[in-house]
Amino acid sequence: MSSSAELTGSTDNRHLSGASVTIKPIDGIAEQRGSQTESYEMVDSCNGAPVTLTVDGFGTVKHPKTGATETVKRFTWQNPHGMSVQVISYGAIITVMKVPDRNGRIDDVVLGFDDIPGYQTPNNPYFGATIGRIANRIGGGKFTLNGQEYQVTKNFENRHQLHGGKVGFDKYNWEAFVDGTVVTLTHTSPDGDEGYPGAVMVSVRYELKADNRFEVLFKAVSTKPTPINLTNHSYFNLAGHSTGHEEIYRHVVSINADKITDTDADSIPSGKFICVGGTPYDLRIPRELGPAMAKTVSEGFDDNFCITKGTEQDRTFTARVVHPHSGRVLEVYTDQPGVQFYTSNFMPDPNRNIRPKKVNAPEYYDVTRLEPVIPEGVADPPIQGKGGAKYCKHGAFCLETQNFPDAINHANFPSAVLNPGAQYVHEVVYKFDVLRDQ
Repeated sequence: MSSSAELTGSTDNRHLSGASVTIKPIDGIAEQRGSQTESYEMVDSCNGAPVTLTVDGFGTVKHPKTGATETVKRFTWQNPHGMSVQVISYGAIITVMKVPDRNGRIDDVVLGFDDIPGYQTPNNPYFGATIGRIANRIGGGKFTLNGQEYQVTKNFENRHQLHGGKVGFDKYNWEAFVDGTVVTLTHTSPDGDEGYPGAVMVSVRYELKADNRFEVLFKAVSTKPTPINLTNHSYFNLAGHSTGHEEIYRHVVSINADKITDTDADSIPSGKFICVGGTPYDLRIPRELGPAMAKTVSEGFDDNFCITKGTEQDRTFTARVVHPHSGRVLEVYTDQPGVQFYTSNFMPDPNRNIRPKKVNAPEYYDVTRLEPVIPEGVADPPIQGKGGAKYCKHGAFCLETQNFPDAINHANFPSAVLNPGAQYVHEVVYKFDVLRDQ
């Protein structure tokens, strides 16, 4: 197996290290979180880059296999244009993305929790998490590789595997390495983990740029042939994480895809493709999300879009999402063949009345008033999120860059097999901007 230096890009692998970094203690932050970790402020001085990185603690977790108590690290980037991002070592989770609107107002545009217990609640739908060994689904929880059948854990309807199984990569506290304003988190998955062959070493590299790009780079190596398909599962709402489904319906979405993968009722691919032309899934032209969702069979999207790639492109334009009122724009670029577009269809619907419809609202109102009013004693309570936010159905969207779902079971899909001596590489860029008033 390749060394951690090859995965992290570091030559000395010192934890929280970096020769081009200015370090100074920040008093009291670690103590406020009940963590033993020291806190630092780091400024990348290599090229005078005006992006700062602060490292502190975010509580503790117990290792899911050994029970050992581990300290969770939190990494906070800040750039000069008002954007900030937070990532924690537990699950390599993106917990915060704050970006300005056209008037300079800063809002957090990803869903999440305020503390570790929140991220460990059973109803956490993988907010911001790094997903592996296999993102999305494996039909029947089994596959055949080099003539041998493997049965992996089943955690979806007791029939299939979803997002890496019962104890996926999102349930572990990752090792952390810092170089300047670059953070690399690593995790080793042992041979047989969740039923998969081969020991796999995985890394994810995070970096915020001064121009409001947040870059993510996944890498992996394995001791045996094994399937691999990593992704990040951030939930976005460009109006602000707490503003709910009404503002999601007002987003305008375009996805660079001519076809989607056909699936059954459990979202397991059939191996066939559906051309999007003339269907509700044709998002090649920007569409207002609410009316587009209303036209789909399930009144929402949960589909793998097959990205239309150029012949000489590494990172391809994947999707563009605009929230017209705030002016916030998110563009996604990746080197992967697919992107799962998911509109939080399975998040709680307390009143059983959240449905998309055509929005006719020439004048916008204060979006902070859009948080749903939830009666007491409901059977399907909302997810309690950051700052007391109540997260419900259709309150966010995901753009999960990936290989095609269940690719290990479909010879006509791009290969998901990682062989010894090879390296899995997956790049994704989240680029934020604002529309200017005309």
